[in-house]
Formats: sequence, C-alpha cells, structure tokens
Amino acid sequence: MATEGWADAVRQQLGLGRLLPLGSPADGAWITERAASEVLRRAATRLDDVRLGRLRIGLADPAKAATPAVPRPASALPPGPLRIDAEFAAWTRLPLPESAERLREMLLGAAEHSLGLETTAVDLRVTDLLEVSHAAEGMREPEAAGEGAADRSRGAEPGPYGHVADAVTAVPGVTRLAPVLGRPARPVRIQDEDAPERRHVEVQLAVAASHRALEVARAVRAAVTAAAAADTAAPVTVAVVVTAVEQP
Repeated sequence: MATEGWADAVRQQLGLGRLLPLGSPADGAWITERAASEVLRRAATRLDDVRLGRLRIGLADPAKAATPAVPRPASALPPGPLRIDAEFAAWTRLPLPESAERLREMLLGAAEHSLGLETTAVDLRVTDLLEVSHAAEGMREPEAAGEGAADRSRGAEPGPYGHVADAVTAVPGVTRLAPVLGRPARPVRIQDEDAPERRHVEVQLAVAASHRALEVARAVRAAVTAAAAADTAAPVTVAVVVTAVEQP
C-alpha cells in the first residue's frame, strides 16, 4: 500500500492524474486522467455556450469495481463505471439547464466514442454566468508539468523488449511509444515470474485522436501477446496504458 501511495503521489505531481480503466475488465487497458481530460476538453470547445473549468474523472461507485483480467499498473483504478465531475461557466444567452444538458451529452459522447470509457454519470457545477461580451475569453486550465516529454523511441531496446516495441508501433492508431510512468519511465516493461510461471508485459503509448483509444489498446494487446510469446512457453498477460491522445 505504501508503494501504491507513493506512485499515486508522483503521478499527481506530474499532472497525470489517475489511471482510468478503458473498456471492460477483460480489456486490460488504462488511460491517464490527463490524456482523457484533454480529449473531453477538446470536445467541449465545440460548444459555443459554455466554457469548461475544473474536470475530474473517477469511479462512480468503488464498490462496483471489478477485478481486471491482467495485473493492473501500480495505483491504477480497477475496472468499473466512471463519473465525470466538472465545473463550467455559461453564457446568459441560453437557459442554464439547456447549456448544462448540451455539455453533459458532449462529455458522455466523447468519453464513449473517442476513448471507450464506461461513463455512467456526469456531475456538473456552474461557477459563473457570463455576458455575451466575454465570448472571446477562455477558461482553459494551465498545462500540466512535464507535457510532451515522453520518449519517442521505436524499439531501440534489444531482445524481447525491442520485438514488443516494434509490435506496438506497427499497430494502426499508435503514434509513438510514450512512457511517463515509473522511475525510470520505460515504454515496455517485461516481468517473468516463476510461481505461477508467466510473463507480464506493460506498455505505454500514445494514440491518434482519429482512432478510438480502446480499439487501439485491444489491437496492441493482441500484437504484444504474440510478440512476447515468441521466446517463452509461459502464458503471457499484457496491460496497455494510453498516456496521450494526439491530434495530427
């Protein structure tokens, strides 16, 4: 527990937020809260009647969380329904309930269709009512520290690490290897265990905004499972962590 608490503190300091489950317990995939939040913020900018402020994503009901099919990364949330908590300001030209509902639908749609987050609730809080004359003003939160510092290597490591990295970057929708978790941060981590015998692989990557993050993660898991099994008879499990969703 102490190790997980330390890891969670480091991630918060780096601005990564929580590791959110992508898809179902069988999918073995997670995404950083920062990456998910950026996608939701981009979606919200398509609404001209609201300005999104603080935004957090977490489990809607921790008691309903499930056990993932693969070992989850340190301090990652277990799979389960998610809730979006957000603050926003709205222009006075539209009724407030209408603005809130439009924002709620936009956030739910982006979470499901762009990412693959199982989101069951969106809690909104109005922080300000703005006059139309302020329409040019934004409310974007400051960029998180360490943004864009991820490793852009492509399979530079020898042995199974290199084969796995090459398999990852060959998957459509993967833009690069993007390690930001761990000390040191590595795009591919392979752990061989004896009792029971198995090989567990964790990969960190960035995906293109034109692809649904969950579908990319599923394809990566299939490709990595095959690559990692090439030199071992042990069962292979794979966890995928999406650390960025990038636009062209």
